[in-house]
Amino acid sequence: MLDINKTLAQEHADPASRGHLFELEPWTEEQAIEMARQDGLELTDAHLGIIRYLRDCYADHGGTVSARMLMQSLESEFAGMGGHRFLYSLYPRGPIAQASHYAGLPLPPGTRDPSFGTTH
Repeated sequence: MLDINKTLAQEHADPASRGHLFELEPWTEEQAIEMARQDGLELTDAHLGIIRYLRDCYADHGGTVSARMLMQSLESEFAGMGGHRFLYSLYPRGPIAQASHYAGLPLPPGTRDPSFGTTH
């Protein structure tokens, strides 16, 4: 369930400073495709599937899911396609950090830890 208090608090944050959007509604897949294109990445249906999955998780749980739990969920969901290796082949800068950026979502807690879905 989306925590409305967190959403309201994020409205006053500076989204440009973190490079992430804070609302689910104004986002479109075309925005994600353009953001990725600017970064030199061409989004495929597989990329968009991961983005949709992250957006669904955020809509259900808000920002309460840690990066570790989200990464485990992603690996399980996409295990048939190659799991961890598959996710990093699509998002080389980290499936959580990079895909969340294109999905228009704030980073989940623990994302900047290199073992939790980012290569930073």
